[in-house]
Amino acid sequence: MADNSAQKYWKANIKIVLSLLSVWFFISFGCGILFVDALDNIRFGGFKLGFWIAQQGSIFVFVGLIFAYIHLMDKLDDKFKLESSNASDTETGGDSE
Repeated sequence: MADNSAQKYWKANIKIVLSLLSVWFFISFGCGILFVDALDNIRFGGFKLGFWIAQQGSIFVFVGLIFAYIHLMDKLDDKFKLESSNASDTETGGDSE
């Protein structure tokens, strides 16, 4: 992978990580601690929503974010593998093997 391509890859990787961490922070800290009083006015499965998010919901979201990260990184890896294989094809005249 060329230096420019590697920089684009890591920049996209960091963007994915920071966006998923932002969601996790909002759910675990925001909904579980800061907005718990407002969320407690809503019932979910017989429990106050703020309590449920603090106890169970943030864990479910965290597991969901793991799967989202796997999916997004697979897409990013595929994107950069295609770009690097196209670059090597043009350098070798189209014969990659």
